[in-house]
Amino acid sequence: QVQLVESGGGLVQAGASLRLSCTTSGRTFTLLSMGWFRQSPGKNREFVASIMWPGRTLYSDSVKGRFTISRDSAKNAVYLEMNTLRVEDTAIYYCGRRVRGDLYSQREADFDSWGQGTQVTVSS
Repeated sequence: QVQLVESGGGLVQAGASLRLSCTTSGRTFTLLSMGWFRQSPGKNREFVASIMWPGRTLYSDSVKGRFTISRDSAKNAVYLEMNTLRVEDTAIYYCGRRVRGDLYSQREADFDSWGQGTQVTVSS
């Protein structure tokens, strides 16, 4: 069973940057579609970005132009570079692997193997 581990969150001021990491000791990510989602208190988990083989990416409108998803197959890791952070980016960030649905799916239900998440807090 694939177990994902997210890290890299923290408390930053608006306008700052963070890089989140998602790693696994299990199956390689190379041929998998991987996604980042986030969840704020009282809200559903929402799609942030995904990366598909051989490197296609997809972003939600709210982060497009500010966030960049990437992967390092040698390290079995997926990253989310977050720039120009806003207060509304505050959430717990999760990574997951797409196991069903369309290649460009943004549905939480199409992803699994969620880790424990990493908290990102952006202050004004």
